[in-house]
Amino acid sequence: MKRPEKSLRMYLAGMAFFGLLIVLDQFTKYAAETYLKGIGTKPVIPGVFELFYLQNRGAAFGILANRQWVFVMIALAMVAVAIYVYVYLPVTLHFLAMRICTVLIAAGAAGNMIDRLLHRYVIDFLYVSLIDFPVFNVADCYVVVGALLLIVLIFTLYRNDNFECLNPEKE
Repeated sequence: MKRPEKSLRMYLAGMAFFGLLIVLDQFTKYAAETYLKGIGTKPVIPGVFELFYLQNRGAAFGILANRQWVFVMIALAMVAVAIYVYVYLPVTLHFLAMRICTVLIAAGAAGNMIDRLLHRYVIDFLYVSLIDFPVFNVADCYVVVGALLLIVLIFTLYRNDNFECLNPEKE
């Protein structure tokens, strides 16, 4: 399937956005490790939101702890699917929101994968103490926001026939 000429600009913008998100995620994790490690909890809004350094060797609540290869494989699959969707979506304004969602999801998966490959754990530091939510990080926010927005878009803006472009047999 041939892509229109203007798609190169879209791909470069997507790669730049992806890179910016990765840099932001890694910077926040570096800052958390540098300034929060060993100090315990740093309240931002007492009783509601705190900064709390945690080396997460699993998923939420420590599920599958020390099974880094599982998470790396999941992250690679998420990034591969996001790239596939990004490349095969038509280059139109109608699909811009979906493109943004795919970049958010890929950047979140890649950001945590980088941690797992470099440290063998993910650096988490955001804690909503009001509801005792698991400690999380910026990359987790990317994945959750991207996935929730994608679900809303699929159920409100897009129709089934909008996704025929993702079927490899339809070339």
